Amino acid sequence: MRQLLVALLFMIATPTWAETRDPMTHFFQPKFGDLKEDLEMARSQGKKGIFLFFEMDDCPFCERMKTTILNQSDVQDFYRANFLLYPIDVNGGTEVIDFQGKEMTEKAFAFSHRVRATPVLLFFDLDGKPVARHTGPTKDKAEFMQLGKYVVEGAYSSMPFIKYKQSAAQ
Repeated sequence: MRQLLVALLFMIATPTWAETRDPMTHFFQPKFGDLKEDLEMARSQGKKGIFLFFEMDDCPFCERMKTTILNQSDVQDFYRANFLLYPIDVNGGTEVIDFQGKEMTEKAFAFSHRVRATPVLLFFDLDGKPVARHTGPTKDKAEFMQLGKYVVEGAYSSMPFIKYKQSAAQ
């Protein structure tokens, strides 16, 4: 009887496990540090832009986003279809080339975009211009998906995200 119960619990839990994947390999793409070059790649792949996830070690909100939202397969598939996706360490010393071709550390790049808390979710269009920003974690997966759709649909050009969320709720 105990084995049957364990098997039943495993069968019920398996679909939940199957829907999650490691965000570091299935959400984020390997970064080469040249965002200007990445814009060209995004254009050639038909993407809507580049999404940067500004984070730091030991950030509980960053970790929560990774383990409850960025690990979801449908989130990964939607975001990968529409954006190039990179994490940026706000304290990092790794060299990057910004969208204008200037070399700097990840830390300096984050500072240049006024990142003072983490996470910061920042979307750039195909010209390297920031078009949407969300400071702090999203409330849940639905809000994160809505944020992505807000950018994909180009709604950022006519209304703030809060208005977009309100119009979608009606």
